[in-house]
Amino acid sequence: MFDGYDSCSEDSSSSSSSEDSEEEVPSIPASLPIIKNNGQVYTYPDGKAGMATCEMCGMVGVRDAFYSKTKRFCSVSCSRSYSSNSKKASILARLQGKPPTKKAKVLQKQPLMAKLAAYAQYQANQQNQAKSKTVVPVEGFDWGHYVSSNNLVGAPVSCFKHVPMGTCWGDIAEGVRVEVPNTDSSVPTKVYWIASIIKLALLRYEGFDDDSSRDFWCNLCVPEIHPVGWCASSGKPLVPPKSIQHKCTNWKSFLVTRLTGAKTLPPDFSTKVQESMQYPIKKLMRVEVVDKTHLCRTRVALVEQVIGGRLRLVYEESEDGTDDFWCHMYSPLIHCIGWSRSIGHRFKRSDVSKKIEGQVDAAPHLFLKVKDVDQSGEWFKDGMKLEAIDPLNLSAICVATVRKVLADGYLMIGIDGSEAADGSDWFCYHATSPSIFPAGFCEINDIELTPPRGATLFLAYLCVKGVQENVGSSHVTVGFI
Repeated sequence: MFDGYDSCSEDSSSSSSSEDSEEEVPSIPASLPIIKNNGQVYTYPDGKAGMATCEMCGMVGVRDAFYSKTKRFCSVSCSRSYSSNSKKASILARLQGKPPTKKAKVLQKQPLMAKLAAYAQYQANQQNQAKSKTVVPVEGFDWGHYVSSNNLVGAPVSCFKHVPMGTCWGDIAEGVRVEVPNTDSSVPTKVYWIASIIKLALLRYEGFDDDSSRDFWCNLCVPEIHPVGWCASSGKPLVPPKSIQHKCTNWKSFLVTRLTGAKTLPPDFSTKVQESMQYPIKKLMRVEVVDKTHLCRTRVALVEQVIGGRLRLVYEESEDGTDDFWCHMYSPLIHCIGWSRSIGHRFKRSDVSKKIEGQVDAAPHLFLKVKDVDQSGEWFKDGMKLEAIDPLNLSAICVATVRKVLADGYLMIGIDGSEAADGSDWFCYHATSPSIFPAGFCEINDIELTPPRGATLFLAYLCVKGVQENVGSSHVTVGFI
């Protein structure tokens, strides 16, 4: 802000005059030992009397070797810089409306050691604060209140086939009967009774009818929950709760009546639950994954966490483990080691030569297999035009170009009008991907198409580019599955 004031005269006379006005330091006793340096004789420092610290740069040295009579600076350069800063500080004080002082506050540089000491103290304070902070649990979102208060309906888990338990939740519904341990019994041994599912995990023993006072919550995926008939085949006793035993004299007949036509869990329910909770990709497995900084290539990453089929991947070259991201284990972004070389995809080699103990390369059969395609007839060629979802803006279908045809049906796609000069934003799509479409797809289906910059009509754009022959009526679906 005040750099313009640097043009003020700053000759050596002004510096020396300011120093002459200061009180002189008492003379050093002649009895002190002396040393020689570069042909000059200096008095050896004796405690504080013989040492000096430069008020500009902070250097500590022999006082007699310092510049000027007052020995406040180690060199002429520091003396002049100090004088220049004094003038700036004085001007700043005037602009702020402060009264002039005999000695203006100098914008002085801190000594290096002082800076290091201050930084070390700051780091120590930060660590102490981190240790003293109490961990406050993050409050989760209350789905139950949100859905019930707004009269909403949640999509059932059975709709999501790729999630854990996706193939099992369809077996759980209101009214399904199960055999569960009877906690309301005076029998010393473990006994069971029939319960009905009221809600997803809320059960009610048979015989309580509309009485909800004894309803209980239970995880239906634990081994203690069985389909109706398990007790009979396993020789386990069915005993009604003691609080309702007086309501019926023939419980066998009661159960026959209640269970006729009722649904229960399939016999292999427990097995399906256990299998759905097993994930093929494990922690410390090495995979190839898209480089999020250069979409056109892949890198080696290490699986750090597996939660519900979601993988936390950390690039192998990340020293602190923060260069990471999440994706599903069946995502098209991840592949087995060696995949890039096998299809001709660009790959960034890792600089890490030594593997961590326990690391293994994920086997090819652990990944989602893509559909085989027949490339013998009409097939994609470099330069062909198409429509594709922009991988950096998933809400937009854009005009795109096939930049390179890879093996096994994979294509490198570039978005027209926004491609990087080096092709670093090309993205790999498979021919069967639902994210690529033939030219004219958006127009036929009344979907907005994002054209290249400066172009409004795709077909007109193709004519100008001279590539209409690649998207003629007889080839509009070339290569698309």
